[in-house]
Amino acid sequence: SPENLLRRKGILDILADGYGFLRATGYLPGDLDIYVSLSQIRRFDLRRGDEVEGQVRPPKDNEKYSALLRIEKVNGDDPEKLRQRKHFERLTPIYPDVRFRLETAKEELAPRIIDLVAPIGKGQRGLIVSPPKAGKTTILKQFANSITTNTPDSMLLVLLVDERPEEVTDMERSVRGEVISSTFDQPSDNHVHVAELVLERAKRLVEQGKDVVILLDSITRLARAYNLSAPASGRILSGGVDSTALFPPKRFFGAARNIEFGGSLTILATALVDTGSRMDEVIFEEFKGTGNMELHLDRRLADKRIFPAIDIVRSGTRKEELLLPTDEAQQIWKLRRVLHALDSNAAIELLIDKLKETKSNTDFLMQISKSSMG
Repeated sequence: SPENLLRRKGILDILADGYGFLRATGYLPGDLDIYVSLSQIRRFDLRRGDEVEGQVRPPKDNEKYSALLRIEKVNGDDPEKLRQRKHFERLTPIYPDVRFRLETAKEELAPRIIDLVAPIGKGQRGLIVSPPKAGKTTILKQFANSITTNTPDSMLLVLLVDERPEEVTDMERSVRGEVISSTFDQPSDNHVHVAELVLERAKRLVEQGKDVVILLDSITRLARAYNLSAPASGRILSGGVDSTALFPPKRFFGAARNIEFGGSLTILATALVDTGSRMDEVIFEEFKGTGNMELHLDRRLADKRIFPAIDIVRSGTRKEELLLPTDEAQQIWKLRRVLHALDSNAAIELLIDKLKETKSNTDFLMQISKSSMG
């Protein structure tokens, strides 16, 4: 009867047999999920990662799940409009050409330094290379808050894979975007499932012309999860990595792109180094040249309590001239010439001291154009 119907929405997860479920509680299977039939998926050309809203009937006697009866909205829009949407894979990728300004407050130094050393654009594929305890989680939080503050129309998804539960809680409390997690006490299949559904969700939003940012912590742990859950191919690389296990996380990372005529998917992923694990080294070597922006954190700086522990010499962005106005680019390159002449310790300390003396990066760069540093 009509009075038993409920309005519900969730993220669509399509299974191998063609039918699907709306994930009602986050991105993992749960008891409150809603069954979606194959005919509904075909009729509206629904794709994995669509947010579907509609009328749902409770389960009958022998059924385990509620069922979707009528689809009212898909991704907040009329489902009839779905027929015109393009496929993510067919959209044309171009170099990032619109910049995310990360600088927020004077005392938040990490975003200010990143704006000078390795600017980030919409559609960037960035790797934050970090040894343990070098402050990568703090930098990720600052990234997240800079993006939600300066470009609130961008969709932010923070994906924590194989992470400690208390880190997840901390991230949820300090970030205004959507935090999706799969903690280390869950099986590796869960890590893989959550990561793939988050990526599909992001692709669906980009197909609508939206700017999406995924912060992934970490690509190393995601690759480890794929390595554990992938069927054995019989070819093992050094460190115990299966030769087929690195392709899916590369596909995840490779999805980051700036789309011609609107929409972008930015992925900033952390990669772990110097963990003492040969496997982590192999994974990092595989991802080394795939990003178009790298931010290196230095353990020696962190040990001396110099934060943010950014290695200025090794960090940088490809084709950064597309992101920077000409006059600003000249000033930044002048700054880097000075910094690169110093060792990494002295360079970051000098930069931190000079930034503390100025209100904003604009003031700082104006000072540089008038004088030489040091």
